[in-house]
Amino acid sequence: MNDPVRRRRVRGDGVDLAVHEQGDRSNPTVLLVHGYPDTHAVWDEVAERLAGRFHVVRYDVRGAGASSRPFGTRNYAFEHLMADMRAVLDATAPGRAVHLVGHDWGSIQGWEAACTMPDRFASFTSISGPCLDHVGRWTRRAFGRPTPRGLRRAAAQGMRSWYIYFFQTPLLPETLWRAGISRAFTRALEIGEGVPARDGHPARTLPRDGASGVGLYRANMAARLRRPLDRRTDVPTQVIVPTRDLFVSPHLVGGLAERVPNLSLRTVRAGHWVPRSHPDAVARWIAEHAAGAAGGPLTAAESRALRRARVAGDRR
Repeated sequence: MNDPVRRRRVRGDGVDLAVHEQGDRSNPTVLLVHGYPDTHAVWDEVAERLAGRFHVVRYDVRGAGASSRPFGTRNYAFEHLMADMRAVLDATAPGRAVHLVGHDWGSIQGWEAACTMPDRFASFTSISGPCLDHVGRWTRRAFGRPTPRGLRRAAAQGMRSWYIYFFQTPLLPETLWRAGISRAFTRALEIGEGVPARDGHPARTLPRDGASGVGLYRANMAARLRRPLDRRTDVPTQVIVPTRDLFVSPHLVGGLAERVPNLSLRTVRAGHWVPRSHPDAVARWIAEHAAGAAGGPLTAAESRALRRARVAGDRR
């Protein structure tokens, strides 16, 4: 039987956030943070598989889904995103360190959170969303002390990041989203990623989510890439690296261990939307990483719970 989803509203930093919870609240909490242009629903399959073992929390970030859509680029800066995350943590897991998981912009937020408020997290799993400060330093190193291999890798990442530069264009990205580019996005997921549309993902709010979420790029990207901060974290961190990601190069993990001493890497032969295409593997790795951070492997009962959730998810 699927764990029911409990919905609530949490007041963030001047916005109302749509929060979704599953599982027993007495279990360790896993916070799943979605990226752009998704909503919490991108995690449906993973959350279903984890809810038998964890208290699973998801929320629509500002500008997405059923959460508020503040106007103005400044309202999407990291300081507001971190205040929102703290509000969700305070409401759903007060006084407890949670296992943080982020995909795409959820992972970019996760790096900021793990580096600036590490006491709130027992572990961090990053998927297809690098630390912007690390990317800035990685790029500077590639061009500052150039080697043919380093230049090729930097140039390849620049080509993958074409949309970042496009999103800096005033008004045009928002206009295209509202004009119907969401249909092309959905089709690209099906063809390029092998991820068929299903109820909830892509969300019905996609045109508005895409238009509002452009603020994430405008408010944070340029400043961090041009003037990267000295970011480090001791939070046990797992980076899941999809080797077929069209937007994030696997090479961006280079040099990361210098700033994340408790680091583990996993590769998966998948595209960018790996929470949708490989939910079994993602859920298993999250659970294993959480167990390792807590000091031990999964118990037999926990492994059985994950297997039951996987079978239930396959029957949906």
